[in-house]
Amino acid sequence: MYGRLTGRRLSFLNKAPEEGLKVSALCGGRNGLYLEGSICGILCLVLVDTGAYITLVRTDLAQKLKGNFIYTAPNISLKTATGEKAEIHGKLDAAIECGSRKFQHKIYVADITDPCILGLDFLQKFNFMADLEKNEIRTRGEEIPLFSASAEDSKLCSVLAKEKTIIPARSECLIQGVPEASGKFRYAVTDFPSQVSQKGVLVAATLVDLKKEAIPVRVLNLDHKPKTIDKGAVIATCEPVVHVVARPQEFSESLRLPSILENLEGLNEEQRTAVKELLQEFQNLFSTSDSDVGRCNMTQHRINTGNHPPIKQYPRRLPLAKKEEAERLVKEMVENGIIEESSGPWASPIVLVKKKDGSIRFCVDYRKLNEITIKDSYPLPRIDDTLDALNGSQWFSTLDLKIGRTFQEHLNNIRKVFQRLQKANLKLSPKKCRFFRKEVSYLGHIISAYGVKTDPEKTKALVDWPRPETVHDLRSFLGLCTYYRRFVRNFSAIARPLHKLTEARSNFNWTEECEKSFNSLKQALITSPVLTYPRTDKEFILDTDASNEGIGAVLSQKIGNEEYVIAYFSKSMGKPERNYCVTRKELLAIVKSIEHFHYYLYGRKFLLRTDHASFRWLLNFREPEGQIARWIQRLQEYDFEIQHRKGTSHGNADALFRRSCKESCKHCKNAEKKFGMETDISVKVLTTEDAWSSSEVQKAHLEDPAIRPILEKKLNSEDRPSWQEIAPESPATKRYWALRDSLHLKDCVLYRKWESDDGSSCRWQLILPKSRIQEVLRETHDSASGGHFGVMKTLSKTRERFYWDRLRADVEKWCRECHACGARKGPKTRTKGRLQRYNVGAPFERMALDILGPLPVTTKGNRYVLVLMDYFTK
Repeated sequence: MYGRLTGRRLSFLNKAPEEGLKVSALCGGRNGLYLEGSICGILCLVLVDTGAYITLVRTDLAQKLKGNFIYTAPNISLKTATGEKAEIHGKLDAAIECGSRKFQHKIYVADITDPCILGLDFLQKFNFMADLEKNEIRTRGEEIPLFSASAEDSKLCSVLAKEKTIIPARSECLIQGVPEASGKFRYAVTDFPSQVSQKGVLVAATLVDLKKEAIPVRVLNLDHKPKTIDKGAVIATCEPVVHVVARPQEFSESLRLPSILENLEGLNEEQRTAVKELLQEFQNLFSTSDSDVGRCNMTQHRINTGNHPPIKQYPRRLPLAKKEEAERLVKEMVENGIIEESSGPWASPIVLVKKKDGSIRFCVDYRKLNEITIKDSYPLPRIDDTLDALNGSQWFSTLDLKIGRTFQEHLNNIRKVFQRLQKANLKLSPKKCRFFRKEVSYLGHIISAYGVKTDPEKTKALVDWPRPETVHDLRSFLGLCTYYRRFVRNFSAIARPLHKLTEARSNFNWTEECEKSFNSLKQALITSPVLTYPRTDKEFILDTDASNEGIGAVLSQKIGNEEYVIAYFSKSMGKPERNYCVTRKELLAIVKSIEHFHYYLYGRKFLLRTDHASFRWLLNFREPEGQIARWIQRLQEYDFEIQHRKGTSHGNADALFRRSCKESCKHCKNAEKKFGMETDISVKVLTTEDAWSSSEVQKAHLEDPAIRPILEKKLNSEDRPSWQEIAPESPATKRYWALRDSLHLKDCVLYRKWESDDGSSCRWQLILPKSRIQEVLRETHDSASGGHFGVMKTLSKTRERFYWDRLRADVEKWCRECHACGARKGPKTRTKGRLQRYNVGAPFERMALDILGPLPVTTKGNRYVLVLMDYFTK
């Protein structure tokens, strides 16, 4: 498809077609006669051709005279005596200098071999006489000598194409050539071959060394179609050079690479020299101006719109102050060959966008076109994979983020990139290139040898972000925050109040909780930590935790004596998940965290740390069912070791889910008070004897076979006993061993510290020996203070003071077998009376009434209806 810019009229208009024009040949060859002249002040060799009807100038020479260049219609043809055809690109009103005189004449622009061909139109117009015997032409008494190119042939050397090459349309490329006879001379300058005429192809003059096996020849294809150079074809001729003076090439700060060689403070003198040599070698890759653009020659672009009809959009009005700028940009792009005028059914409006430096970028709004374009499925690399690949890198350059662990490796990587760009005929903008930096900005991140952090330039917008007034504004804010969520610990918990406002059917009511979440997210992103790169030679550590609102995890590695964070993960819980028990929530956190970090953890052993003690036997659950079984089966794909950590030591994953209590926390004060007065309270509640003194309770502990091993090991050492030591003990002892981190000694008596799920309350429970269980149950259920309540109330009252193995089962059995409760409880199924008739003998003997409402308020203020029915009259 072809497109055009709506609302633009170029300054050049196509001319009417002219008749076919004829010349003898496009190249003078061996027998051509030349004179030394100039075109508009540019010196060149001019071929005198009496068989040419018109005067011609070569395209590349005419492009240097753009001010006088007049484009013509593309259907003007040029035909030689041998039948060759060429396209006329335009006309040029030029000053031609021959001898000592200048002649103003209109000449045509075409793809010819010689710089200029003087035709009969010029010779006749200015009364030139040709004397072929003396090889001269005369006009008004002046004789201008002519010379033949054959005199120079003995000094020339042909260059042959080393292999078959296709030159893309309107592009230039390097062709490897082989000198036909390299023994004549050493150095030479390549020129367009006089032996072969390749229409629309030009060769750049280059100094070459004929002693080398291959000679690079730069060839330009000016045609709109690809050109094929066969193997062994003559692509250039070499003219010997008398003297070669070596002079080091210097960079011009005004033309090339003005800022690339600056800010290289981290390099020593040897490294600076290596960088400078590399950039000098590939300096043609860097654009010298906005008009100096490369043209990719690796593929031909086509926009696939299928069978959709063309889209035409009307032009948008431009501000008066911008119209002149738009005209200038369009004219520049036309002159530089970036765009061309066309006629077709497609049209899209232009958009002028201001750049960072204040200049204008010319854009076209192709959104409608993009909607109907059939997209190519090309897998783009993931950002997190790209960032993780930077482990060990110290040098960075922002081309396509080629990195290097050492200076030499980085230099070689850049060389490979330059070679690829050169092969694709693409150019770089030197203003935007950064080389050999210790720290660079990439996709909103700051990358250095230490790790990855957020880019302050991107996150500083959050500081002054106004409070969202609509759901759309809030989603924009959360979208930016979510991009950096891997840097924020417990992101889901912090953003939970804001996410609630974006849910469907929720009212946008900004509360204090939302304001706190809004400010916390901004502060967390501004002060985000540096995340290190993952290392394959170190073990991964995964810390997980869960709360009533969400789950969180931290992936880290231990390098030396320090743990370094690689990434954070958090996720809000849905309504069903919030109803899970504590164990199920913690297991959910493990499963989701391992799945999230699957890329890092799969196929290698890692350490899983949790503050839930029972998960040390996670994979050894007996006969797991349902969801638990599915989760355990999923985890069996991974190789990990489970380690339990106390909640106070699990702060990296537990920061917001389990806040430490302040000194003013009433729950902890009450717990400390209960801890110190536990013996006295137990005596007051249960009995007035001394059977509940610390010494008596300790004695009962030592007599209990399930508690004694735990108490003895607790008294002798604070170290955790190994599983081998506990394995021979009873199942009850093993269950107490699993709770060891929550068991504490007070006056040599064993207590269990219980905490609520959210950490807001805690209490101390006496580990009750088996010999005292019946006494406690009688007081908590059978006594006057017990009240013979049901299972749940009795269980709750018992747990306020005591804990023992199988506590719930014992309470349920005690309540079920209580004789007083059994005698007082009625049958579980209520008996229903039989239907029978009402015997009514007179009106108003039996009445039924009911109140109907509330109903909508009437004009008199009534909203209820009193309904009466007489059973006799109905």
